[in-house]
Amino acid sequence: MPKGYWVTCYRSISDPQKLAAYAKLAPLATAPFGCRYIARGAAFEAGQKERIVISEFPSVEKAIAAYNSPAYKDALKALGDGAVRDIRIVEGLD
Repeated sequence: MPKGYWVTCYRSISDPQKLAAYAKLAPLATAPFGCRYIARGAAFEAGQKERIVISEFPSVEKAIAAYNSPAYKDALKALGDGAVRDIRIVEGLD
């Protein structure tokens, strides 16, 4: 079964404290679904300074279940309006 990935792009961060609160809760919320963070950093092209995080899951189904879990919803509440971002959930090729 192919792995699932969250590709999270932060367009802007307006409240680093809210992001820090989210960053404490999100790993705890996603761990039961087999999440492993595999990349984190700034974008490269066009001088963009967007923060990118790539999270790996055992399957797309686990990735979606993690996103919809009550614990992850609590992490999102902690983030609130502290950042503008989006998550893409994609299936791996292998």
